[in-house]
Amino acid sequence: MDATTPRIAIIGAGPGGLICARVLQRHDVSVTVYDLDASPAARDQGGTLDMHPDTGQCALRAADLLDEFLALARPEGQQMRMVGSDGRIVFDGIPPEADTTAGNPEIDRVQLRDLLLDSLEPGTVRWNHKLTRVEPIAEGIHRLHFADGTTTDADLVIGADGAWSRVRRLLTDATPLYTGVTFIETGLNDADTRHPRLAALTAAGTMMALHNQQGFVAQRNSDGHIRVYVAMRTDENWHQQAGLDLADTTAVRCALLDRFTGWSDHLLGFITDTDTGYVNRPLYALPVPHTWTHTPGLTLLGDAAHLMSPFSGMGANLAMLDGADLARALIDDTTIDQAVIAYEKTLLPRSIEAAEGAAGAIADAFSPDGAARVLAHMTQRH
Repeated sequence: MDATTPRIAIIGAGPGGLICARVLQRHDVSVTVYDLDASPAARDQGGTLDMHPDTGQCALRAADLLDEFLALARPEGQQMRMVGSDGRIVFDGIPPEADTTAGNPEIDRVQLRDLLLDSLEPGTVRWNHKLTRVEPIAEGIHRLHFADGTTTDADLVIGADGAWSRVRRLLTDATPLYTGVTFIETGLNDADTRHPRLAALTAAGTMMALHNQQGFVAQRNSDGHIRVYVAMRTDENWHQQAGLDLADTTAVRCALLDRFTGWSDHLLGFITDTDTGYVNRPLYALPVPHTWTHTPGLTLLGDAAHLMSPFSGMGANLAMLDGADLARALIDDTTIDQAVIAYEKTLLPRSIEAAEGAAGAIADAFSPDGAARVLAHMTQRH
């Protein structure tokens, strides 16, 4: 960029936004991140992520954080297990033990976020700043309006604000659509001690069981926690149609057990033995392809740009690569606008390809023969 000091605002303190800020600061470019959460600990950050060498790990390398990541990562978490509805293990993909940098080692989302936050200069992230509106005030300059009544002007607004991005509204009319699949999230604490049978079934990484367009995904986290998703192809408002109060843990448990009639008792334990209650999580994705016309002073990264189903395994990885690539373009190009144009020429084609793959993956998994399709994919991959 030129010698002037640009005002760069990143909306959202997720992995993509934080990577972007970190790479910019490593090259002495000033940046501010605004996030609606009251603090880093305001809410659960979600489960575990597998960091791919050509995307997430590449971004961490650009941020000079790869060694710190590898110290936290769990290579054993790459294990992928497929289980039949009868509880029988039909596939077990165990990662090689030799090279911890090979493949896609796992890390908890909260550990990754803490790593990124700790790498930034103090005060970079402004917590409790919920963006309510983005107002164009001049060519390439926008005014950010926050819920507390404050405003700030920026020469570049980077929308890293997730699925329901407010920044995206200035670039495209696209909104996320329901994929037809809902996850009911629950979890097991101190699983190896308190739930040894379910812990053994989950093994060291991720266990998946699919049948009749529904199933279970159990995922190892650190500190002995197993995060569980009870997955169903169902109407978005399935609980309302059933007259179900999602806050009524007993009623939700009974409804889920009814849906999974005939499944092995070993797997039904992921419903009955929960330590954390149930959270309804319908899955959404942006239309494919999702593109926008370049607008000076604005751009997107991560879910704001390419929200896709988690069955791609690419969402956070791409968000981080987006952040690193955008930062690199801003460092290398003469003007902000030239940098954003170059970034978007790279971002859009690869995000379309990834989103198409993700749409296919979730359609396959929750098709009538989903178990066979996923098993074939796992076998080929390993």
